[in-house]
Amino acid sequence: MRAFHHPDTAAHDPRFFLVRGRPVANEERPRRADLLLEGLSRVGIAPETPPDAGPGPRAAVHSLDYLAFLETAWSAWRALPGAGAEVVANVHPRRGPMTYPESVVARAGWHLADTAAPIGPGTWEAARRAADCAVAAADALLAGADAAYALCRPPGHHACADMGGGHCFLNNSAIAAERLRGRHGRVAVLDVDVHHGNGTQSIFYARPDVLTVSVHADPHGFYPFFVGHAHERGEGAGEGFNLNLPLPLGADDAPWLAAIEAGMARVAAFAPGAVVLALGLDAHERDPLRGLAVTTEGFAAAGRLLAGLPAPVAMVQEGGYLSDDLPANLAAFLGGFLAARRAAGGVDS
Repeated sequence: MRAFHHPDTAAHDPRFFLVRGRPVANEERPRRADLLLEGLSRVGIAPETPPDAGPGPRAAVHSLDYLAFLETAWSAWRALPGAGAEVVANVHPRRGPMTYPESVVARAGWHLADTAAPIGPGTWEAARRAADCAVAAADALLAGADAAYALCRPPGHHACADMGGGHCFLNNSAIAAERLRGRHGRVAVLDVDVHHGNGTQSIFYARPDVLTVSVHADPHGFYPFFVGHAHERGEGAGEGFNLNLPLPLGADDAPWLAAIEAGMARVAAFAPGAVVLALGLDAHERDPLRGLAVTTEGFAAAGRLLAGLPAPVAMVQEGGYLSDDLPANLAAFLGGFLAARRAAGGVDS
């Protein structure tokens, strides 16, 4: 199975994070990629560096105003008197009949949903290189691969068309899905991150050609709080093409796997030409965010289960934060997936 990682993603090294009003260390640090690379090594996969995909795939998903903000925000911020080391918004307007602002302080509030996505000197470079990984995985499928993996860091599934948040800037999973839509009439995104993929949902919410399914901790008590509930089914032409499967906080292997199985049944009924698997590993019982309590063996079981997806699979890495268990969890998932997929006659190598 081909995998993709770009070393320039290490340029994003965020420091600021706010938990219940208390500044703490940000968990989305470059070492995450090192741990994930170790996980790939354990199953014998050496990642490739993806080519520069150019601005087209990003612009197919995100607004031009937002992309321009991401590219220029840090330099504009540093030009301010007394500016901090990172772009962190201190105002978040409620959208309505408002005018797009000129000030970078105001634009930060316009384009960043929360304080969990600080922008530093290397953020834009890292985000666009992560998106290149997602494009490369999608292109591998378009070239005939049965499965591919994109080690995307920073992650992406909380990024909306014109807004970042929750450690996310460019929606790598949505970029991959849109890329695959260039050939396939229907594409499904199945998200198993501990958090609801609110950005992915919002991007495709009114579309019937991209099915979005998310298995996650109940947002009544967990980020992103305001969306990710079971009654959200899509709107307009997209009604019925969004499925949320929230789980009680602290749920362990059995309910998590049952929800994934239910999500797979919906994917199978949709009959997509390709599937994007938004692979979060932060459902683990010792992940720093502690939303669910999935074991390492649970990830192996999920890999075996998801090997039954009815189309080629582009895996896009989402969450999974700083923990000594991260390499084992990725290796367990990929080992389970590859063994089961090969036994069924899939996966090219």
